[in-house]
Formats: sequence, structure tokens, C-alpha cells
Amino acid sequence: MITRDYLEKVDINKAYRLLNLGATCMVTAEYNGDTGAMPATWVGALDYNPTKCTAVIAKEHYTRPLIEKSGYFAIGVPSVAIAKELFYLGSVSKNDEKDKLEKSGAEFFTLDNSKIPLIDGCIGYLIFKVIPEPHNEQVYDLFIGECVAAYADKRVYKNNHVCFDGVDPKLHTLHYVAGSHFFALGDELKGDGFGLDE
Repeated sequence: MITRDYLEKVDINKAYRLLNLGATCMVTAEYNGDTGAMPATWVGALDYNPTKCTAVIAKEHYTRPLIEKSGYFAIGVPSVAIAKELFYLGSVSKNDEKDKLEKSGAEFFTLDNSKIPLIDGCIGYLIFKVIPEPHNEQVYDLFIGECVAAYADKRVYKNNHVCFDGVDPKLHTLHYVAGSHFFALGDELKGDGFGLDE
């Protein structure tokens, strides 16, 4: 498996660090046996103790009513290894193709007692309970969630920090620009001055 065999639980008060990367995220949800998955770039950390996030999910997306009905959603932080699957899931709507998830080639699984599908190949997963804010949701398509569980790939997430030093480049995160244009996260810079003057 790409990541699921390497997952460890993460302190939900520190899980916001998975979102600080600014990576493209995978939003998934489930309601009454129906599942949805969609990439999203407008996802960010909002608070900690426990971690909270914001996610902009437009009304036309199939995944949105699943979130509204269930009151929960998950955020995955995809790696380069599943770029093809992520791009497909963002190019096709389940409103048009009911077998979108199967056609994507992505592998899905669940963790613990959650029914929310998670896509294999993410370096981290956060499960959120919706904090209802009807005005924001209707006017701005903006959802707020409180983290109830979090997991990360121990090859990448160590001592409550993401670290790509010496890690297979396929485990680096994806960052969306526009169209089919993405970047993979680059080299790590540390310390005062970041070594740029050397």
C-alpha cells in the first residue's frame, strides 16, 4: 500500500500542521452508504486545541450534500504518487458519472469507526465534525470543521512535524496552480537566513 500501512494517530491539537503545507487536499464524505471525493485547494487551518479548518465547497459539488446531511467530512493531504487519480477526481463530477470513484483508479479505505472513505496515497488524514455556520455555508460556500481524529504517514510525519528529508519524492505533497498545473513541494529551508546567503 502507498500510505495506509504506515499510518499512526496524530495529536488532534497538532494536526493543523498537516494543513500548514498549503497543499491541494482531498475532501471526502459519506452519507447513508453514498460516498463522494473531490480535490480542493481552498482548505486551511483555522484554530488548534483541537485543530479546526475551513473548506470552501461549492454547491454544485456532489460531495457537498453528503457533508450537509452527515455533519462530517475528511481531509486527505495527497502525495505525488496519486497525482493522476487526484486529477481525474477533480475533472469529473459524480453528478455526471456515478462510477467516478471506481473509474479514478483510486483505492479507498476507512479507519477506526469512521464511515468516511479515505483515498490511499495521502501523507495525512483529518476527520472533521462540521461546526454549523449556515450564513457562511450558503453565502460563501465555506464550511468550518473541528478535528475529531487525525492520522499521518510515519515516514513523513515525525515528532508532530512534517519532514521530507530523505523521503521518496513520490511522498511529497501536491500544490495546485491552475488548469493541470501543479507543483510538488520542494526542498526544506531551515533556520535564520535559510542558508540563502551561502
